[in-house]
Amino acid sequence: MALRRRLRLRLCPRLSDFLLLLLFRGCLVEAVNLKSSNRNPVVHEFESVELSCIITDSQTNDPRIEWKKIQDGQTTYVYFDNKIQGDLAGRTDVLGKTSLRIWNVTRSDSALYRCEVVARNDRKEIDEITIELIVQVKPVTPVCRVPKAVPVGKTATLQCQESEGYPRPHYSWYRNNVPLPTDSRANPRFRNSSFLLNAETGTLVFSAVHKEDSGQYYCIASNDAGAARCEEQEMEVYDLNIAGIIGGVLVVLVVLVLITLGICCAYRRGCFINNKHDGESYKNPGKPDGVNYIRTNEEGDFRHKSSFVI
Repeated sequence: MALRRRLRLRLCPRLSDFLLLLLFRGCLVEAVNLKSSNRNPVVHEFESVELSCIITDSQTNDPRIEWKKIQDGQTTYVYFDNKIQGDLAGRTDVLGKTSLRIWNVTRSDSALYRCEVVARNDRKEIDEITIELIVQVKPVTPVCRVPKAVPVGKTATLQCQESEGYPRPHYSWYRNNVPLPTDSRANPRFRNSSFLLNAETGTLVFSAVHKEDSGQYYCIASNDAGAARCEEQEMEVYDLNIAGIIGGVLVVLVVLVLITLGICCAYRRGCFINNKHDGESYKNPGKPDGVNYIRTNEEGDFRHKSSFVI
């Protein structure tokens, strides 16, 4: 009898624990739950990607599944009524019951995607997860601007720009196939130069160019998806001929002085004075005194003497 009592005392706690475990598991099963193998997928443009959405617990055999795309504050359907919707139609497949695979992704596919599952037979009927898809885009050939000729000691600005790559590319400059540091003072090899490179904007600025800065320059734009470079362009740094410039200015001044003196001499000699008297006497001949003139339209001026009798 004592042995039976001891066995009962040992079995009762185990039975109660087992019942509590079943009850706890039953409560979990009555709620639909989702998980994802990758909630932040990153893929290069034109590749494929899986948007993972997996039902871990549910008592509903045929739950309702929906996918929505959230981009620029707008929400659109991707998967609704068992069909792929919108611009993903024709290049998206359903994996299992709930996951999606997008083929040939483009930069416009970068967005938030929400997987929503409605299980009517579960106590907790609705669950959802959000996946952020990032599509990386390789840079295209950047546009480079390099001055062709710069005098010694002057400033020079080289520019490199690219607008297609995502994420935004970083820029690096090369001279004669040698990479340039962001600051010439940080590298003894470029101690004769004085430039700063902004890797975010692609701008290379020389505060005062030297003869050693002459050469072939090109720029490379790169991000996680790839890189692209522009064609080489030559920048020539030349010396200023101060003596030649001063001589040229003096020659111009001498020429101007000579022209001025020539004009003054011509005025003094009367080369620019018109003989108006001859012209006036030709057009208006003098009329003798004591003679009356009558003007008519047909005959012009004619003399009228006092002895004229009608």
